[in-house]
Amino acid sequence: MSELSHRPGTPRIDSDGPTIDVSLDVTPRDSNGPTRNVSPDVSRPSTIHPRIRPKYRTAFAWLGPPGSGIYSDIRARAPFYLTDWLDAWNYRVIPATALIFFANVLPGIAFSLDLIETTNQYGVSEVLLSSFMAAFIFSCFGAQPLTIAGVTGPITVFNKTIFNIIESQADKPVYLHFVGWVYLWAAILHWATAMLNFCNFLKYVTLFSCDTFGFYVAWVYLQYGVQVLTRQLHANPQNSAGPLVSIIVAVLMLVTSFLFQHLSKQSFFHRHARRFLADYGMPISLVASSGMAYWGRFNAANPATLPVGEAFQAAGGRDWLVKFWELDGKWVGIAFPFGFILWVLFFFDHNVSSLMAQGAEFPLRKPPGFHYDFFLLGITTFIAGLIGVPAPNGLIPQAPIHTTSLLIMKHPRFEKDAEKQDADRALDYAERPVAVVEQRASNLAQGALCLVLLTGPFLHVLHLIPRGVLAGLFWYMGADALRGNGITSKILYFVRDKNLTPLDEPLRKVRKSRILLFVGVQLLGFGATFAITQTAAAIGFPVVILLLIPLRVLLIPRLSFTPEELAILDGPTASPFTMESVGGTLS
Repeated sequence: MSELSHRPGTPRIDSDGPTIDVSLDVTPRDSNGPTRNVSPDVSRPSTIHPRIRPKYRTAFAWLGPPGSGIYSDIRARAPFYLTDWLDAWNYRVIPATALIFFANVLPGIAFSLDLIETTNQYGVSEVLLSSFMAAFIFSCFGAQPLTIAGVTGPITVFNKTIFNIIESQADKPVYLHFVGWVYLWAAILHWATAMLNFCNFLKYVTLFSCDTFGFYVAWVYLQYGVQVLTRQLHANPQNSAGPLVSIIVAVLMLVTSFLFQHLSKQSFFHRHARRFLADYGMPISLVASSGMAYWGRFNAANPATLPVGEAFQAAGGRDWLVKFWELDGKWVGIAFPFGFILWVLFFFDHNVSSLMAQGAEFPLRKPPGFHYDFFLLGITTFIAGLIGVPAPNGLIPQAPIHTTSLLIMKHPRFEKDAEKQDADRALDYAERPVAVVEQRASNLAQGALCLVLLTGPFLHVLHLIPRGVLAGLFWYMGADALRGNGITSKILYFVRDKNLTPLDEPLRKVRKSRILLFVGVQLLGFGATFAITQTAAAIGFPVVILLLIPLRVLLIPRLSFTPEELAILDGPTASPFTMESVGGTLS
């Protein structure tokens, strides 16, 4: 595939498959059809550099009247609702559903293992029901159906920290009652945020914050993969063969997934075969690795598998309805700070995943709707507290992976130029993304499969999956996310041989000391976020994540960067077309 110019730090899309590795600029079109070029202009000063500030009559006039954001989102998206379903009549929906189902459900269950085993208040049924609820609401009623929501690592850390805190109290409340109030407070803050148009603050979210948070999420995936295996080492007697088999199938899952991804990018086989490898490589690897655990002497080792409960039954046989209104008044007030922290987490996490799912590299035609979807997130958060399941929110890296898997790739037409070289023709033959199948069916289908998994026979199948396979899946998704991260690309540029660096590489125009400084600040933010989650203060990690935004706006421009350097090192996460929902990008 040809290496075309692109903004450093943006995802890359391979021409032969839906991987997260992208190396191509595209030209999104708006709903009316005309093509708009959204390739970054590196000569343009940074959109949030202090030398360029928009002027408003009042400090917060750019927020707009209350409710105007939700109204605008509904008005812009409603005309496309019917076509959102009709456009699903496309083959790309099938591999996208399969890919995102495995990438969503299994990591969500694995993330929750610690929460399940520690609190005894949640089970696999709760995780599956939460994923289905999010998929149903956002696919049927959301303005951004490409965004995948589910159970994430941060919410499991949040819920487990709450459990540890209240368990240390002498007059501890009922855990699910307390969490119900936490979710209710958070839901109220979600609704107020959407009504007051606070999602317009997303115009301050640039690749600096997204890359730092994405770097953190990638390392969380790698860490959880290790934890899945180390728990088995502690739970099994010394010299037991079970953990060893788990390690073997984890490595097998990792290697085969990357092997399929690598083959999908080579010149071997027909392009349809390469696309098949890219579409189904990860699910095939998962099934094959799971089967390996039951082959020959591996089966005798009895490796640990996923824990499951009864069909459609809550953990411990409790009722699905959580009567959180029976909580003592004292604990209702104490729940508010926890609800505020959860709101901070979801405001950043969910909106950033929505931005990344609608990034500038995707040729999208339909408008977004951040305010309206954040209001819906408040509804799902409230329902989660009402039925006692982990609250779902936008997933990284699953959301951009979902959009990438829906790309339609085509060959450009050859130019009729007698003097054109054969090498140039070969480059032109590379497939390029021309559209995205923007529809609601793939999100709804993967959620419906979660509901199918709640039935008895499929719960038994789920129970057969070795935990080691989940560790390999974590490693694959974490490593793949690191490969496409902007921080990684800048580090690799710094250590790359200058003679082998393309002459048109934009980072050549930036002083290496400034690249080091920029990446150093990002790594500092990543380190602070990652470190706090390993301490007793883990409940406050969403605040650290949110501080990345003012850090970029207030501190970075004062660190001797030129506007041109900031324009190369950083930029908007999504195109101006997508950012229209939050008042556009800063100019």
